[in-house]
Amino acid sequence: MQNSSSENYLAALKLEIQQKAKNGVDFITAASILWFAISAIWLLEQSAYNKSIFTFMISGLMLPLAFGFSKIYATTWKIKGNPLQPLGMWINVAQLFYFPFLIFILLKSPDYFIMTFSIITGAHFLPYAWFYDELAYAIAAGFISIGSLIITLNIEIEQMWMVPFFTACLLTLLGIIIFIRWKKMMAHVSS
Repeated sequence: MQNSSSENYLAALKLEIQQKAKNGVDFITAASILWFAISAIWLLEQSAYNKSIFTFMISGLMLPLAFGFSKIYATTWKIKGNPLQPLGMWINVAQLFYFPFLIFILLKSPDYFIMTFSIITGAHFLPYAWFYDELAYAIAAGFISIGSLIITLNIEIEQMWMVPFFTACLLTLLGIIIFIRWKKMMAHVSS
């Protein structure tokens, strides 16, 4: 009996996060825009190293952009009384521990920096499938990570802009899916 009540409590906590954070659509929208901008960076006539540095720099706009979209979407970042809420931030911070590998690639093989960055970005979405009870996150994690590798294996170095463009397109699709599913969930909860 205790197990069932614990599962119900956990489900209620997760539902509150889904409802108030709107499945993270503010972050996904911000990420989509940034990845389109990153694809434009990779079209520049610059060295791969310089493009990688520009990519790092523009990535710093993620939180301000997500904050702006949180105002547009009316999402809640801090849900008082919900012990699961900080987990969303910790899941995001976890990707920083992959950055030593990213820096290694930047220094040793910058042509492949953008593929590595895309794989890390995609892979970090996997835990959000559980956090938001949203399978689309898991599917996006797999498609972005594996797709970035497959694209890179089949293009010339000059075409590396295709990797961030692919990532941006999948993030846009993910944003649309999670927003539609959030609206359906809210309609179901309201009825």
